[in-house]
Amino acid sequence: MAELVYPPVIAAARTMFKALDLRFDIAGSEHVPRRGGAVLVSNHIGYLDFVFAGFAARPAKRLVRFMAKESVFRHRVSGPLMRAMKHIPVDRAQGEHAFDHALKSLRSGEIVGVFPEATISPSFTLKKFKSGAARMAQQAGVPLLPVALWGTQRLWTKGRKRDFSRSHLPITIRIGAPMEADPAESAASVTERLRERVQELLEAAQQAYPAKPKGPEDSWWLPAHLGGTAPAPPTPKTP
Repeated sequence: MAELVYPPVIAAARTMFKALDLRFDIAGSEHVPRRGGAVLVSNHIGYLDFVFAGFAARPAKRLVRFMAKESVFRHRVSGPLMRAMKHIPVDRAQGEHAFDHALKSLRSGEIVGVFPEATISPSFTLKKFKSGAARMAQQAGVPLLPVALWGTQRLWTKGRKRDFSRSHLPITIRIGAPMEADPAESAASVTERLRERVQELLEAAQQAYPAKPKGPEDSWWLPAHLGGTAPAPPTPKTP
């Protein structure tokens, strides 16, 4: 079936990127499979992450079907667009429907995008990953594609007003080699390996990022362990 909506939306996004004068640094796009299913897995630091994670797949001329909370599909503006672009609604009370929908898409050769932290990380560090991405890859027999984004939080993130006024804002994207999800391995083990790989890519993106805070008031987007003022991640609970 012809894609009547997704390509124009991508074109509009490219126009927006140009208008905002975003400076992209993308490495690893050769890892995106040119055909066949895959589960694209990204960290989550801003409200526009699905746009940038999807942008990472464009050099391979692939479209990504993202899993997103159902409320986005109920919105009078975003809802029709999300459905037309064949994204996948997630009702957390009935998550098995979204899981089955994603499996069907993967088995038909689609790339499905997942944010395994489920919500934006206010510390801009990796939260614990849910195992759904690993389980989908195992059951569909497709690889996991790890991705790390950095700089997207400076545009629009939880707890802060969106700011599209910055010029020359860098956006760094790192794409890792596909990871096999062996069904014989536990989903928890696959998920842990996946998180470690995304962490490596995130650190690489942070090290390559060319911008620094202009002062204490501008250090909110940098994690505490890197000298910024973002909230420290919560201390893990002891068993």
